[in-house]
Amino acid sequence: MLKSDGDAVMTSSSGWPADAPESGPIYVCTRNDARASVVAAVPEDRRADLCFLQNGMLGPFLEGQGLGDATQVLVYLAVAKLGETPTDGVTDANPEGLTAATGKWADAFASRLALKELTCHVKEGDAFAVAMLEKHVWICAFMLVGATHGCSVGDVEQKHAAEFDALAAELLDAGAEALGVAVPAGAPERLKASRGPPILEQRLREIVASPMPSRNRQGDFCGNRVDERWRA
Repeated sequence: MLKSDGDAVMTSSSGWPADAPESGPIYVCTRNDARASVVAAVPEDRRADLCFLQNGMLGPFLEGQGLGDATQVLVYLAVAKLGETPTDGVTDANPEGLTAATGKWADAFASRLALKELTCHVKEGDAFAVAMLEKHVWICAFMLVGATHGCSVGDVEQKHAAEFDALAAELLDAGAEALGVAVPAGAPERLKASRGPPILEQRLREIVASPMPSRNRQGDFCGNRVDERWRA
């Protein structure tokens, strides 16, 4: 969707491409269980250019790879099926759009989205930490409630809103305390407004026990992995 002229593409198993540009951002759009192998395949002198687009709070993983300052992107784009035009993460609660990026190549990613008339906001420090926490709670709460009831995201919003609100509020409070940040009021309503395609089935592929992050540190809070086929 975002590939441009001059880009090179590698898969999680193809190795570093011979035609890779000598400089510029390297966008990592892979499953969470393939992140380490992707990093290992990138030449050491290019790893500072990695830009991670995965869901989750990647702090401990990135620090363990010596990439604590790596570019990260919180993607709010919905694609109903391959080849269709993406729907931007613009909602009634956040008409300015929800996709956010931080780090060395954040501006470059925002510019790339702008060429497709999609929004992206560059954030730093606590502002990005709050956005990341909200995104993580969004996916954890929707997937857990939806998987429990075997329903779509639309049904979670319409039929199980109270259950979602309670779970999201609990996760937000715990995450905000652990990270040492303040989450603006109205977060559950913002999260429900950014629910993605209404027919998306909730499929919880894996939930792992993860350590609560220490204060002021991005951690694997309520770590999980879900089916992300709809996400660009």
